[in-house]
Amino acid sequence: MPNLHVPIEDLTPKQIVSELENYIIGQQRAKRAVAIAMRNRYRRSLLPVEERDEILPKNILMMGPTGVGKTEIARRLAKLARAPFIKVEATKFTEVGYVGRDVDSIVRDLTNIAVRMVESEKAEEVKETARERAIDRIVDILTQTEPSHKRPRATHPILRQAMEMFGGGHVAEEDEEEEEHEEEDGEHRQRMDRVRSTIADQIRDGSRDTEEVEIEIEEASTPFIQVFSPQGMEEMGMDMANPFSTGGARHTNQRTTVKEALYILTDEEARKMIDQSSVAKEAVARVEQTGIVFLDELDKVSGGSGGAGPDVSREGVQRDLLPLIEGTTVVTKYGPVKTDFILFIAAGAFHVSKPSDLIPELQGRLPIRVELDPLTEEDFNRILREPRNSLPGQYQQLLATEGVTLTFSDDAISEIAHVASEINDKTENIGARRLHTVMERLLEEFLFEAPGIDPPTVSITGEFVRERLKDVVADMDLARYIL
Repeated sequence: MPNLHVPIEDLTPKQIVSELENYIIGQQRAKRAVAIAMRNRYRRSLLPVEERDEILPKNILMMGPTGVGKTEIARRLAKLARAPFIKVEATKFTEVGYVGRDVDSIVRDLTNIAVRMVESEKAEEVKETARERAIDRIVDILTQTEPSHKRPRATHPILRQAMEMFGGGHVAEEDEEEEEHEEEDGEHRQRMDRVRSTIADQIRDGSRDTEEVEIEIEEASTPFIQVFSPQGMEEMGMDMANPFSTGGARHTNQRTTVKEALYILTDEEARKMIDQSSVAKEAVARVEQTGIVFLDELDKVSGGSGGAGPDVSREGVQRDLLPLIEGTTVVTKYGPVKTDFILFIAAGAFHVSKPSDLIPELQGRLPIRVELDPLTEEDFNRILREPRNSLPGQYQQLLATEGVTLTFSDDAISEIAHVASEINDKTENIGARRLHTVMERLLEEFLFEAPGIDPPTVSITGEFVRERLKDVVADMDLARYIL
């Protein structure tokens, strides 16, 4: 069985689908489409450069109601590929000329994500060395060691000649004293080396974790403001103590435990060891060659969804998206980024508008269409039982932290699926998200009472589910407000 530690190039489309099935139930057509798209990226990378540049990614449009797995498929795919990934809603952007974010900020945000990803990987590579440097810094603080200042010796020929003119005996005495001092300094250094080694070992084995220590750390200025630039809305760091500064680091003293200090200083030392220019270069390359943009709520900016008042710029957003999806160059603070080979996965419910309501040029940039199926009661049953991160398992783990054992009978799982499906049929269909609301309603009392439940064992049966949710299921008007 493939897993997330296997490089994406070693996974065939069938294996990619198999991995996605560990988390997503059904939607085979969508899984196949994204698996083929990811494998084609690997196939393209094996081609000669001149041929590689001629093969563009086949962008995907997912259509289906909310809660059926559109976002989860894209998110799991990006995690599997270990590729820069960003999810954005089309409704947050406006046409150029209106107040709001422009579409180029998608690529700038994606590049920021890639930079953090590369930094994290490079920090992991130097983690051991950085940790040893951090331990040395903590040992310095704990021993309050300072460089020894020894008296200058009269070793320079001119200096010795001058001293001999005024009394050669003094030179001999000076030499003897220096030899004594050197012996003392040597013994002192040996003692300090043993002490430092002992303290370092204690820090490594955790025996000094709770001891308090004061450290000096570098702290970046955190406030950000949005400014207009030639590229659109940009975020710029500002040092509030110096409004004319655009960021930078300042040193502050912080009192904390040795354990926390080791974590902070290791991170700081790792950052010092990383070449930021190579990080930026690699991040830009990853965005250009493996970046994935998941553009949600595309139907909300289509022509069939409005066109007056606040909706006036919606068609303009589509026009602005065109060059981004087709291929353009976006200027970022890490350098220009080409979008030609970024994979765009667009999604929308399209229950009011239709894909044909999009402007024809944008439709052509999304050649692969995948319709996701509404979820049935049987799908809900499988969602509650099969995925690694199933909802019942999540609640069992949460309550286990409070010493409470939670169990679900087989008929309880079936009844939860039935209730969720029935409410979806009679009210708004929100797909698998309905399971979250049903489970929270079902377990609310236990989540509130824990850890004071006596005995600390909770068994959920089908009868309990029916009794607990009978009022909500019977009164659909009530269900609209509660579930």
